Amino acid sequence: MSTGHRPALTEVAPGVFAYLQPDGSWFINNTGLILGEDQVLSIDTCATEARTRAYLAAIRTVTPQPVTTLVNTHHHGDHTNGNRLLGAQVIVAQTRCRDLLARHDGPPPPGLFTPVDWGDITRALPTVCFDRRLDLHDGTRRIELLHFGTPAHTTNDVVAWLPAERILFAGDLAFNGGTPFALSGSISGWLDVLAALGDLAPDIVIPGHGAPGGPELLRDTADYLAFVQDAALPAHRAGLPPLQAAAATDLGRYAELSDAERIVGNLHRAYAELRGQPPGCPLDDSECFADMITFNDGQPLRCLA
Repeated sequence: MSTGHRPALTEVAPGVFAYLQPDGSWFINNTGLILGEDQVLSIDTCATEARTRAYLAAIRTVTPQPVTTLVNTHHHGDHTNGNRLLGAQVIVAQTRCRDLLARHDGPPPPGLFTPVDWGDITRALPTVCFDRRLDLHDGTRRIELLHFGTPAHTTNDVVAWLPAERILFAGDLAFNGGTPFALSGSISGWLDVLAALGDLAPDIVIPGHGAPGGPELLRDTADYLAFVQDAALPAHRAGLPPLQAAAATDLGRYAELSDAERIVGNLHRAYAELRGQPPGCPLDDSECFADMITFNDGQPLRCLA
């Protein structure tokens, strides 16, 4: 773990915490913690053993009780690698999350990212799965786990919505300060889901990466995805491959976001949709990441996890 970026547990409502990990770039995600009458619930885990153990230490500063329930917002390793270390009795996820985790284990292949000490990230699969909605109750608090029936950031995105507090744990459906990444999902589907999340009218949005905010985070994420669609259409018509299209794209204000090389993966996904391929269909990850590395001057992608 980089010593220059210290995570912090922040209370956003009584008994509701966001664990924020700067700088929110590759594999540096946020998690959530909800202290109830009968359970301690975590929303996601962290990418490495060290980061997950630091999260557990932060939890112990606000409760002596162990985590009893864990919700995975999707299958990516920054949100699930710490599942076993967290030690929850129950792990909840969308059905496709479990399916994908069962097929993929371990860290990314060497050479894709700058070196990371992953530690012990032995896999633990979700034990309770659902399709579209699951409500968790603890005393007077209701936590709605919602999947919107379409690929978005991935094929299995789940949000945790606290309707009484109007707090939305958005997982990676919302980014703040980092480039959204649609390689595993669908740009058009993600836009539809963001519209549905906006209809919830949250007061506080905890993104999967970056600082908390309000509903503007949903709009900002949608604006970036629309930008990708606008860049993809003429480039696809001109026959430019995604890497060449990315090099020719003026990122404008989005150049300030971290992990700008994700424009390449996003264009691969946008091209698939323009070809009429099903939302969320598997793409060649090795080709897409090779193109992102080429875009990144041939260097492994920066990862501070």
